[in-house]
Amino acid sequence: MSNTPADFVICARWVVPVVPSGRVLPNHSIVVRQGRIEAILPTDALSESQLSLPRTDLPRHLVTAGFVNTHGHAAMTLLRGYADDLELMDWLTNHIWPVEGQWVDDSYVYDGTSLAIAEMLSGGTTCAADSYFFPNAVARAMCDQSFRGQICMPVIQFPNRWAESEHQHVEKALQFHDSVRDEPGITTAFAPHAPYTVSDEGFEAVVSHANEFGIPVHLHLNETASEVATALKDTGQSPLARIQALGLLTTHLQAVHMTALSEAELQLIAAHNVHIAHCPESNMKLASGICPVQALLDHGVNVALGTDGAASNNDLDMLGEARSAALLSKVSTLDATSISAADALSMATINGARLLGLEDNIGSLEPGKSADITAVDFGDINFAPLYNPLSQLIYVASGQNISHTWIAGECLYQDGDYTRLDIDDLSRRVSGWQEKIQGDV
Repeated sequence: MSNTPADFVICARWVVPVVPSGRVLPNHSIVVRQGRIEAILPTDALSESQLSLPRTDLPRHLVTAGFVNTHGHAAMTLLRGYADDLELMDWLTNHIWPVEGQWVDDSYVYDGTSLAIAEMLSGGTTCAADSYFFPNAVARAMCDQSFRGQICMPVIQFPNRWAESEHQHVEKALQFHDSVRDEPGITTAFAPHAPYTVSDEGFEAVVSHANEFGIPVHLHLNETASEVATALKDTGQSPLARIQALGLLTTHLQAVHMTALSEAELQLIAAHNVHIAHCPESNMKLASGICPVQALLDHGVNVALGTDGAASNNDLDMLGEARSAALLSKVSTLDATSISAADALSMATINGARLLGLEDNIGSLEPGKSADITAVDFGDINFAPLYNPLSQLIYVASGQNISHTWIAGECLYQDGDYTRLDIDDLSRRVSGWQEKIQGDV
């Protein structure tokens, strides 16, 4: 985070604070001091001292909270389009894991994460949960670009270029957690990959250390019906029943995907206050299934949005993800009222902050919260006529319409320019990785 945040005022055509849900404030301004929101008020009510501050005028823009991407693998942006139109396990075992085994190292993860952060900033995302190998490289990339993130520390049975065993994954995770414990803007979580790639002993170690440090567990769970069926066939126990028996089913669990759920499992998740990271576009692309979002919400479960990695999406556009979440819920329930535009925005902002345990600091525009803010330019003819700004945000806008992104009051992206990132140098590094990976195919 910036050490010297500026004081300034954003004067916008519309401000959508997220909390309370559905509210749209026309011709309002946001006063930012020392990186935090001091006030939100009608522009014509600004005081003399507020009017003397540096001012960003956004006369055709909607301004809202920065988006929170609750699940991704940022470095996999280097594999965008590498292996498309494949079934999940074929995609993983025959394409993704082999190329990762060949190329993933510290520099790969730093460059891939930097590329993902550039895309997320240009799309209005100000915070992301990221799960990948070499988390120290993820942390460097986030800190270099002043990006906010939950860095998830991977645990998996299989050897890879970061760790040789499940035990070593845990040991390296502990070392990493200790190295970033005082880093502003960075939090950590354990990330056991999935029930089918982590042993009981691995899960037990994760539970023990997560409880010791008071940090969450980020887990791919019930991603497909076949995953659940295979577990039942092989062990007589569902994945959800297994992790409950191992002590993971708590309010600190961040369960990712969750496409295959029975009514009893819905009730179990609700009873334990588990948080859900819903990744609709990746789930659709890999034909993994449909998370029953409306049913989860009806049970009082917190559901947030994630893009997953760009290798299975293929972008990190949270506005696109919000639109997909709304439309997918409507068609899957045959209920046009399921997941409104306001609901979708909450899933992309405050619900994500709640999943990460950061709802007191980010996820909505409220006095006292960090000035993590994004602005969407509604000036294009494609937005006309404009009856409902909130509907246009979810059903018309995309990441390409983002004009500004602030994190803790620092403007990191404005009208195609990055304030901390040398985009030409990054493009050269990314081209170098493409040449290496293509040459190995």
